[in-house]
Amino acid sequence: MTLYSHELEVAEALARAAGALLLQHRRDGFTVEHKTSIHDPVTVADREASALILAGLTHEFPADGLLSEEEVDSPERLERERVWIIDPIDGTQEFTTESPDFCVSIGLAIGGEAVLGVVYAPATDELFSGAVGGAVAKNGQPAGFSARQDYRVSVSDTEFRRELGRYGVPGMVPSGSIALKLARLAAGEADATFTISPRSEWDIAAGDALLRAAGGELRRRDGTPIPYNRAHPHIEQGIIGGRPEAVDWLTGQLQARAVPVVHLRLIDTDPAWGVLSESDQVELAGHSGVCIRYAGAQLLGLLVVDLDTQRVERAEGDAFHLARLTRDVTRAFGPVQPA
Repeated sequence: MTLYSHELEVAEALARAAGALLLQHRRDGFTVEHKTSIHDPVTVADREASALILAGLTHEFPADGLLSEEEVDSPERLERERVWIIDPIDGTQEFTTESPDFCVSIGLAIGGEAVLGVVYAPATDELFSGAVGGAVAKNGQPAGFSARQDYRVSVSDTEFRRELGRYGVPGMVPSGSIALKLARLAAGEADATFTISPRSEWDIAAGDALLRAAGGELRRRDGTPIPYNRAHPHIEQGIIGGRPEAVDWLTGQLQARAVPVVHLRLIDTDPAWGVLSESDQVELAGHSGVCIRYAGAQLLGLLVVDLDTQRVERAEGDAFHLARLTRDVTRAFGPVQPA
């Protein structure tokens, strides 16, 4: 019997059912709403697909916790060893257009580690599935890393348009959904990926499990691991992952080119704390809303936010980096108010 065979069977069926629902909404038409900004769309299709998936998981695994981007979060999941982490549409921006670059993402975390992933791209009918300790399959056929030496680096098309193009990292291929990027990495269709901006648990849990099942890795840009089922389900930092040797090469490329990274809710035990000046380290110790954008040892932007009132207490850096940092803070914590 395949490891987690029942869980995979259920998740695959639910992903396909949710995908069919999404395609039906595309045919029928829908209204696009926005959460934090015009760059953060949501539709009735997101909500209906989420309800479908959660109902199916609850029926089959009633003792498991649930975390979905489109549902009100519950602290009950923090008490569960097994937690399903769902994004009913990863790539909603693409879903609202004619782009096929969106997917249903269903991951299972056990003890804070991503162990199972199912990613389904309904527009192209591609189903990626796998579990740590098992293997990765694409549409039921074995899949895995390629052996290419000219690495393909899958990156965010939004980040590429806004700034990544200027850094000249070799092999960059822009696309939308991060979950689909990670699934394609696990199937050998690319070799590594990274982001400047943070992601959330539901964006990456399934893809992380697929990468690990293929023998790869996913971590924060500062090299620290990604735990799941946290009280704040946001990674709060850019990420990097893929084939281990490609990740090692890419890490060097990013360092050499001083490609920025964002770190939200920075604390004094984080490696990036050392980017702050000694006086700021003293002043900001213990503050829960320290958010930075940096490259190497250079601080590019600083926002200090009171997360209870959403008011900005300090803002430093040039306009470009502060604008990008403010966008990331808004997506993670909601709109902020000027000091």
